[in-house]
Amino acid sequence: MNLLANENFPLLSVRLLRTAGHDVASVIEDNPGASDEDVLKRASQEKRVVLTFDRDYGELVYRYKSFPPSGILYFRFDPSAPEEPAQILLTIMEGGKVVIPGKFTVIERGRIRQRALLKT
Repeated sequence: MNLLANENFPLLSVRLLRTAGHDVASVIEDNPGASDEDVLKRASQEKRVVLTFDRDYGELVYRYKSFPPSGILYFRFDPSAPEEPAQILLTIMEGGKVVIPGKFTVIERGRIRQRALLKT
């Protein structure tokens, strides 16, 4: 899957996802300090799913009708270790029951909620 890790997404998790075969671009590596709007625009242009701990993306996409990316994965918890977000995401992907593209997905420990992304 093509992913774009927001600046707050742990680099160790980025590396684990890459090792698992995913194409992961990382804002902290490529464009530190990029605005949330810039991250969404890049994800939209590159057809990537945003990985973030920042809840502002929901407001940008739904309220302000910003660039809709291929998907958004909002991790709504404080990771106990830097690799935890990747481990949780890989488990979700391996399960095959959660459709990520086209969705705003909120991931909490033990709970996943989804909402369709708006098309522009």
